[in-house]
Amino acid sequence: MEFRFGAETIRVNTPDAPAALAEAGRRFDAGEGFALATLNLDHLVKLRTDAAFRRVYAAQDIVVADGNPVVWLSRLAGRPVALAPGSDLVLPLVRLAAAKGVTVALVGSTDAALAGAAARLESDVPGLRVVARIAPPFGFDPAGDQAAAVLAQVAASGARLCLLALGAPKQEMLAARGRDLAPAVGFASVGAGVDFLAGHQRRAPAWVRRLALEWVWRMGSSPRRLVPRYARCAAILPGQVRAALRLRAGG
Repeated sequence: MEFRFGAETIRVNTPDAPAALAEAGRRFDAGEGFALATLNLDHLVKLRTDAAFRRVYAAQDIVVADGNPVVWLSRLAGRPVALAPGSDLVLPLVRLAAAKGVTVALVGSTDAALAGAAARLESDVPGLRVVARIAPPFGFDPAGDQAAAVLAQVAASGARLCLLALGAPKQEMLAARGRDLAPAVGFASVGAGVDFLAGHQRRAPAWVRRLALEWVWRMGSSPRRLVPRYARCAAILPGQVRAALRLRAGG
């Protein structure tokens, strides 16, 4: 599935979670790093106006669909992909890492959330070792010197998988930069997935997610922040539907 922004194209290049895990496993075995991004409608809003974000997204090795609207648009375009939310990838990724003897770093959120998430992961995944927990300060610049120091710390820890919980576009920017500064590390941008593990945020119940209503749950939990975001997302949907139908027709 692809989304066009003028002369630039952003692709969901991995059809589902099993394919993403298979590629991550291949790279672990080969000693190669990666950058994994999870595309959703909010990202599409940002990609429309942010050329730097488009360049960062184009540099991601693994891109999956995080959000039912992206899945529905892919079906309209005749190029279907499956839903693979970043939060749902956290445990499968760390289980894969543990099975292959790969250690893990956590970057983002807060010290308390990272400590809670690390304890939960090491309890739930036998053999897993979380070897670095880094909570950058407020205002962290993923393009600055501080980010380079964070990436150096991740590399020095020996971690081969780094879960990024910085929010978009910071986490995707840091992952893309990590491909140059820490090339043996797999960076997975998982957003709130770390906070869910720590219990610092509550995820929508499974039945809500099955009905594709997680956005309603989240909006109700933080209306002042999320109502404007979801309004911007809704505003681009008609144009995205037309683009998907043109893609289906070969345009």
